[in-house]
Amino acid sequence: MLQDGSVVLTVVRTRAKLVEGFQILVDDGRAHSLILDLPKGTGTDLGPTALALSVMSFAGCIPTIFVLMAQKRRVDIKELEIKMEAEKPENANMIEKIDFNLIVTTDASEKEIDHILRLTKEHCPVGQLFLHADVDIDYKRKIERP
Repeated sequence: MLQDGSVVLTVVRTRAKLVEGFQILVDDGRAHSLILDLPKGTGTDLGPTALALSVMSFAGCIPTIFVLMAQKRRVDIKELEIKMEAEKPENANMIEKIDFNLIVTTDASEKEIDHILRLTKEHCPVGQLFLHADVDIDYKRKIERP
């Protein structure tokens, strides 16, 4: 929010175009695109499914925000890896649970890393989408020393 009370609006533009079968070309309105597809049997498996891409987006958003928060707090991150598993029961139409594992190599204290992770969870826009969809997210973290 600006000093005058107005809100800064970010617009995310995207486009999706059917290529053939279940192959969908999606782009971000800038210079990035990829093919979504369904697994072999239904599709041709040329790319992730839209659901898998949403999980991949979450997995990519967390380290981005984590590094931003660490930089703001002047914490040096040597390595950072995210491992996620999203569970979608066979008859469900959405993901119900995500097991989230963050592995960080740093000299920072556990308290500092936990604080950065808390800030990350609060500020990750993709994570907020899953949170507001009532997905059960189990965050775990492991700190390794350089």
